[in-house]
Amino acid sequence: MPDHIHLFVRLGAGSPLTLGNWIKGLKRHLGLAISAAGHEPVRVVNQKLATFWQPGFHDHMLRHSESYAEKWNYVRENPVRGRLVTAADDWPYADEIVLIDRA
Repeated sequence: MPDHIHLFVRLGAGSPLTLGNWIKGLKRHLGLAISAAGHEPVRVVNQKLATFWQPGFHDHMLRHSESYAEKWNYVRENPVRGRLVTAADDWPYADEIVLIDRA
């Protein structure tokens, strides 16, 4: 989607890394890459630093009763619902790096 990203993230059991810290690191690294590509961050009113990102993030933990496949299909269909493509397979920015095993 042009204005947001969906990620499925699985941190290992007992990991000292929190999801919030992982997102913070992702934003930092992506921001550096975007800056290196010649893009400038936006200065937002009432915010000290210019940034590419909105503050915070929204998360949703998959519960045992929820299907990973159902959530993945919902995310895949987002560009279709947004009328950016006519079929989910036409959206070039969706893929899975590793299938998350929910068993």
